[in-house]
Amino acid sequence: MRADRLLSLLLLLQNRGKMSSRELAEKLEVSERTIFRDMEALSAAGIPVYAERGSGGGWSLTEGYRTRLTGMKAEEIATLLIANSSALLTDLGMSGEYDSAFQKLLAASPESLRQETERVRQRIHIDGAGWHRSVEQLPHLPLVQEAVWEERKLRIRYRRDDRIAERIICPLGLVAKGSIWYAAAETEGEMRTYRISRLLDAELLEERFTRPPSFDLAEYWEESLKDFQARLPRYPAQIRIRETVFHRFSRERFAKVRQPYEEDNGWVKADVEFNTLESALGILLSYGSGVYAVTPEELRSGLIAETKKIRRLYDKDE
Repeated sequence: MRADRLLSLLLLLQNRGKMSSRELAEKLEVSERTIFRDMEALSAAGIPVYAERGSGGGWSLTEGYRTRLTGMKAEEIATLLIANSSALLTDLGMSGEYDSAFQKLLAASPESLRQETERVRQRIHIDGAGWHRSVEQLPHLPLVQEAVWEERKLRIRYRRDDRIAERIICPLGLVAKGSIWYAAAETEGEMRTYRISRLLDAELLEERFTRPPSFDLAEYWEESLKDFQARLPRYPAQIRIRETVFHRFSRERFAKVRQPYEEDNGWVKADVEFNTLESALGILLSYGSGVYAVTPEELRSGLIAETKKIRRLYDKDE
């Protein structure tokens, strides 16, 4: 609805400051012409919105103007409730602040909206920890967090493979993947990612750094994940696997099914990519007689050798 879009426009300008017509159009998924018409409507309604022309121009609100019309819907508040990861907020020491802010938001909302939010709370609970939640120790996370907020350099010592390294870093952001925390940092002119639990020591320095204006934490993380996956070793193989276990196999973390071919006899033939020969052996052996290696020959030989060892182990008991 246009009323919702006008309110979204107003809140975007209020929260983000100056934005170009293109940025607003992309954010609201409309044309730039629609943005111009909406701005005229806001101006006609008495909202002090104005345009700055030129390469650095855009739409802005008069300095100091604030609207109190947040207009949050029950569905919007519900998304905040569902998105809350209590474990991660606890790691950052912010769980109390989240609860306080959420309660203030509810207190300022109509009774009907509060009832709907409580209804969602009683019916949906997101536990992002999983059954085997990491129990990593994070004694240096608060210090890294402080360095990120205050844009101060850190001297760190961390475990790298079989040695200990020391660096002075400019921490630009924190990323939580599952329950594992990482620091995205600039050091010696390069971007690096450090796993917080591997830090052996951290010292907050007085020297500050200038945050790159073009740095986007989410974009950096996505690119670093792509680079990491591209550098992983690959071990291609072809297997035959029973249909009854194929669905479970397709969810294996370290085995990517590239090309499955259905067969009529209860088996599926598939091209699979493992990380290493050792990884392939371990995964395939866990499926017992439900999987059969077609190629390469060294994989077949390895599976045969391991099954013979298992047979000899049990033969000793007879």
